[in-house]
Amino acid sequence: MSLSLNQRTTRRWSVPEAVAGCVRHGLEAIGLWREEVAEHGLARSAKLVRDAGLRVSSLCRGGFLTAGGLPGEEGRRAFAAALDDNKRAVDEAAELGAACLVMVVGGLPGVKPGEPLPGAFSRDVAGARRQVADALGVLAPYAGERGVQLALEPLHPIYCPDRAVLSTLGQALDLALAHPRAQVGVVVDTFHVWWDPALLEQIARAGDRIASYQVCDYLHPLPADVLLGRGMMGDGVIGFPPITRAVAEAGYTGDVEVEIFNADIWAADPDEVVATMKDRYATVVTAIP
Repeated sequence: MSLSLNQRTTRRWSVPEAVAGCVRHGLEAIGLWREEVAEHGLARSAKLVRDAGLRVSSLCRGGFLTAGGLPGEEGRRAFAAALDDNKRAVDEAAELGAACLVMVVGGLPGVKPGEPLPGAFSRDVAGARRQVADALGVLAPYAGERGVQLALEPLHPIYCPDRAVLSTLGQALDLALAHPRAQVGVVVDTFHVWWDPALLEQIARAGDRIASYQVCDYLHPLPADVLLGRGMMGDGVIGFPPITRAVAEAGYTGDVEVEIFNADIWAADPDEVVATMKDRYATVVTAIP
């Protein structure tokens, strides 16, 4: 396994700046975000990464598939729009040569990320999960035809209402295993799954379905905006060595992507952030006795 910079960790850097930063710090891979890629241009971003000799460890993000759980015509339109956007995301991942397209599957239908509850929304969490399964039935073959692996990312339960109705690695695996491995895998993100008592068992069960290993720490106490509760490895409560060991023993040999959402880290000098990231990767994440 080798270290990759997820672009969101150094949010101030554009795609060209992030690519140059990876090269400057001797990294071999970068995780890209669709918004920044679109801003720089898809074809230009793909060429820039290739010319720099970098791998694209992941493209973030596809998903938000659960809006189809809304009733009537609104739900049908929302489901069709979600499928169309995800097909575009697959095409982008294919052009970038990304190892996977990270899928944040969506929360309860009608609930928007980070916003107050609307007047009308669905509380049917089981139905929302069925919507995800239905969408994968369409998207997985589409991705497979284009050489892209969808990577289902379970998110911590605090994000179940508005971002992901998949909260455990086991839930993500149950959906992934219905499709060929080349089409659908899973993400192990330490921030989201460290707490799960079945985590090590589920990592072993995942085996070669692990499409991405993302790391950052879980801060305590969390900030008011829980989305920004990710910290540099070693600054929070997660014990990384058992998780890293389990991922390695499951057969994962891909990149280890550092993905941090944190206001203080975003405000810091990105070069200093990457230097600290490299040090913590060696002393905290992969320091296995």
